[in-house]
Amino acid sequence: MANRLAKWTDKFIDYIGLIGFFVIWEMAPRIGLADPQFIPPVSQVIADMWKIGSSGELFIHIVTSLRRTLLGLFLAIVLAIPTGFILGGIFPRLTQYLRPLLRLFGQINAFSLFPIFILFFGIGEVAKVSIIFWSTIWPVLFTTIAGVQQVDPLYIKSARSVGANPVTIFFKVILPGAAPSIFTGIRLGSTTAFLMLIAAEMIGASAGLGWLIHNSQINNLIPRLFVATITIALLGMGLNYYIHWFEANLLTWKQAPERAGKG
Repeated sequence: MANRLAKWTDKFIDYIGLIGFFVIWEMAPRIGLADPQFIPPVSQVIADMWKIGSSGELFIHIVTSLRRTLLGLFLAIVLAIPTGFILGGIFPRLTQYLRPLLRLFGQINAFSLFPIFILFFGIGEVAKVSIIFWSTIWPVLFTTIAGVQQVDPLYIKSARSVGANPVTIFFKVILPGAAPSIFTGIRLGSTTAFLMLIAAEMIGASAGLGWLIHNSQINNLIPRLFVATITIALLGMGLNYYIHWFEANLLTWKQAPERAGKG
């Protein structure tokens, strides 16, 4: 009984900050600490979320945004990870020469390239996915290169000394060693993807959470704007949680030392 009570107490402490935030959000517009025209009570936001959610409108926007985000992120991962292994493992000297150029490309804001994407691909889906792709490929590429280069050469030499072929070395030594860095890049990329999604859907879109934010702002539908913003935040948290879960289940060898250290 005492353990169960302690468990529930810990859970309450974990969520007390969030509960306090929503209480303040609800009360501030009602007692005059915030202008309800710009910051509506959270109950009004929830009511609006239920309204557009039950009508199916919110679901359409979520599916549209997720399709664009996941497609851009998937294409970035498919291209960045093999390229990172090639540059980091096979051509490390070439990587030294290309690093300044790659860093320069990584610093270019994807939204500033939107006119170029429109010029090449039109104002449709390809341009929007291209923005997400451009913004997510660089963190995945850089962390993959770093992960490959951080693999201890002694492990590779040891594998070769026992007769391991290059394919075995890659799957048993290099890939597991670089995997934590790769997942870090994917998490960074997923966060960036949702940020750029908002900007991408504000131009030339007719559906999506970014479009919903833009449309709500133009029509002064502030509760609906908050609904879209909160939904994007929840989707980002959900995707990040799933990536963490997938990493924890895939990299079981990484979990064992952590548990041993805690023990």
